[in-house]
Amino acid sequence: MSSSATAPSLTSATQRQQAKPEAVAAATTAKKAATTDGRYSHRQAKSFKKDELKQFRVPDLTVKDLLSSIPAHCFERSALKSSAYVVVDFTLVGLLGLAASYIDPTLSSFDFAKSSPLTPYLSASWQYSLARFALWSAYAFAQGLVFTGIWVIAHECGHQSYSASKTINNTVGWFLHSALLVPYHSWRISHARHHAATGHLTRDEVFVPRTRAQKGLLPLQPAGTQAAGGSSDESDDEQVDALVGGAANQSQQQQQQPTEETWGEWIAETLEDAPLYNFIYIIIQQLFGWPLYLIQNSSGQLHFPKGTNHFDPNSIIFDARHRSQVLISDVGIALTLSTLFAWGTLSSGGFAEVARYYIAPYLWCNHWLVMITYLQHTDPAIPHYTADSWTFPRGALCTVDRQWLGPVGPYLFHGISETHVLHHVSSKIPHYNAWEASEALKQRLGEHYQSSDENVFVSLWKSMRTCKFVDESDRICFYKDAHGVPRTAVAPDSGYNSDSGLAMSE
Repeated sequence: MSSSATAPSLTSATQRQQAKPEAVAAATTAKKAATTDGRYSHRQAKSFKKDELKQFRVPDLTVKDLLSSIPAHCFERSALKSSAYVVVDFTLVGLLGLAASYIDPTLSSFDFAKSSPLTPYLSASWQYSLARFALWSAYAFAQGLVFTGIWVIAHECGHQSYSASKTINNTVGWFLHSALLVPYHSWRISHARHHAATGHLTRDEVFVPRTRAQKGLLPLQPAGTQAAGGSSDESDDEQVDALVGGAANQSQQQQQQPTEETWGEWIAETLEDAPLYNFIYIIIQQLFGWPLYLIQNSSGQLHFPKGTNHFDPNSIIFDARHRSQVLISDVGIALTLSTLFAWGTLSSGGFAEVARYYIAPYLWCNHWLVMITYLQHTDPAIPHYTADSWTFPRGALCTVDRQWLGPVGPYLFHGISETHVLHHVSSKIPHYNAWEASEALKQRLGEHYQSSDENVFVSLWKSMRTCKFVDESDRICFYKDAHGVPRTAVAPDSGYNSDSGLAMSE
């Protein structure tokens, strides 16, 4: 090949394969950018070397491979044993509520002015207010943990893992979830769709990765003349330029022109990796993410029509056969809201009492379940698949087990985070059998099993900062940060062969 200013076009498959994968990736990005209106973000992509990233080997497992590794007795469900956990959880709810009922009387009887060592520094009224706030906050936090455990058991009812009886499962699940303002059947149906298509870019239900275009962001400016793989060999440059018909040269010329971002586009791009913005986003997600998902499909599929929600039986989420179940779920929500309204109206403490005893713990419960589900499926190491590369076994492994705050996860949250990989392989295994089943599954999965013992709040911050978007051109996608750099890449020796197990691709 001559080193002329314009390299001849590479037309044969053999010639195309000669280009390094990293260079081809850079060329593809340049070509895509060239087909836009020529505008770029002010942010420039950073170079990276794929061979220095964490290497992911695509699983080539069948459903039989996964299930056969689990001892048969782990699939056994016991209504009595499951109910014992419900009794324990509600006992904790009662004990915490009883303890909280002593907060105000105890503080009112305490003479802060005479007995408190802080009196020289804080007035008695301030001490009373701060102590009251601290004690009620502690109650809300602790009760929120117990509420979350009840939520997890109701979730197991939806998977029919509470007992062998569908009637018992749905009755208990409807009661527990309705008490926590969750539309039981409606969410059970959409959650089953999530399990049937986990990791599928166009069929998964929640925390679906977005591309830059879907987020309304302009293409990043290419990372200069050096290919994404870090190679600056002249032969590579020639091959890439030829491969895209000069698109790389064209993109370099466009870089010299003003990006012509609008003010809104500049702000959106700038906020992508702004720490304060990310912190505020976390607060909003943790407070409102769950109700917004139920009400308006927040973080769900963008191709769902406007107005998609979990309360309308005509929503795209449901079939005609689900209509009565959705309405029954709505009735459960209405009954709980009516009970809360009656409580606030008839009690001497009014709605302030409802807020202290129920709403504050309810918000903590929402926080935990959003954080749990977000971190289960949002991580730089978790793949997401297009329709032609997805299979059920691969999708089931698109999650990560996390150690959740010491004893909180295993005992109060019933291991929903520590055994989540197993839960996606077989959701009918009850939580008290999931530990043994998970250990057996780990042995079978080997390198395909993903787990983390990192503090979950650290993981939440890292994921929020690094999991920004995916590339629509990738068959197997990994999140990239604001500068277009992933933390994981498909290993060169990993195959894309179709799985012989249960496939649910489009």
